[in-house]
Amino acid sequence: MDVSMTLWVLTILGLGALIGADFFIGRKPHDVSVKEAGVWTIVWIVLAALFGIGLLIFGDSQASGEFFAGYITEKSLSVDNLFVFVLIMAKFAVPSHLQQRVLLVGVLIALVLRAIFIAAGAAIITSFSWVFYIFGAFLIYTAWKLIQEARSGEEEDDFEENRLLKTVERKFGVADRYHGTKLFIRNNGKRVLTPLMVVMLAIGTTDILFALDSIPAIFGLTQDPYIVFTANAFALMGLRQLYFLIGGLLKKLVHLSYGLSVILGFIGVKLVLHALHESGVHVPEISIPVSLAVICGVLIITTITSLIASKRQSERAAAQSVAESDGAGKDSVGA
Repeated sequence: MDVSMTLWVLTILGLGALIGADFFIGRKPHDVSVKEAGVWTIVWIVLAALFGIGLLIFGDSQASGEFFAGYITEKSLSVDNLFVFVLIMAKFAVPSHLQQRVLLVGVLIALVLRAIFIAAGAAIITSFSWVFYIFGAFLIYTAWKLIQEARSGEEEDDFEENRLLKTVERKFGVADRYHGTKLFIRNNGKRVLTPLMVVMLAIGTTDILFALDSIPAIFGLTQDPYIVFTANAFALMGLRQLYFLIGGLLKKLVHLSYGLSVILGFIGVKLVLHALHESGVHVPEISIPVSLAVICGVLIITTITSLIASKRQSERAAAQSVAESDGAGKDSVGA
């Protein structure tokens, strides 16, 4: 898809206006209700759908298909981010009425960092086509690692601050409590960070780790930097509302890691096939419609099986609790 500099500028300005409107509407710290989160989640999904339809009308079907495939992939991978966001919020004991501000700025930082990653990735792919082998192998390895972690039942119970965050804290110092929406305060004549600023940086910089697999994944679906950027932007900008909407449901998505591993492995194979094709080897390539169907199918199956498994676990836990209480009652009668 041939994208002019004017379209790039208009797109960035449009996204900036949407972010500004989102910030203006949620500028007053408050507890986000499920209804509010649900409405805004639908708004962001509709905006992404309209953008994809616009690509179909003013561009071509391939560009539109690539956008939707990339958007759905990035959206599904971003759900995995929410697990870490929950840990970060707990680690820094963020007050509930400040969490929406934290996520808004944190996601904005993540968007800027991803834009840098995308620009670098596009430049590397343009100069070195063999990088598709590396991207493909990395995604297949990541998929295998996700399956291993899911099978072993490994779960992170705490958030470990990265080296960059620790360095910033040492250099500037951190206040001992939250000061509303202030990011800096004066403490004994020295300007120090507030915990609010630290947690914003934590969410923004932690996203770099997620970008290591999500950026190669979307480049496996499209090599168009414009589509890669817009798909990432729409997926990230709706992440804040999704956090409040499905925060309580995250633990029920017990098969999410398996679904994501299948998607990443599938895209990894697609990248390797594409690299072989570029090298002159006659191998079949996976089309965008097939990719879109596989991604959607895996997500639907994963969600259904997760909810079924979660329901069975709840029923077993309830039955065990009843059995234990009955046993305790019999023991007391016998005594």
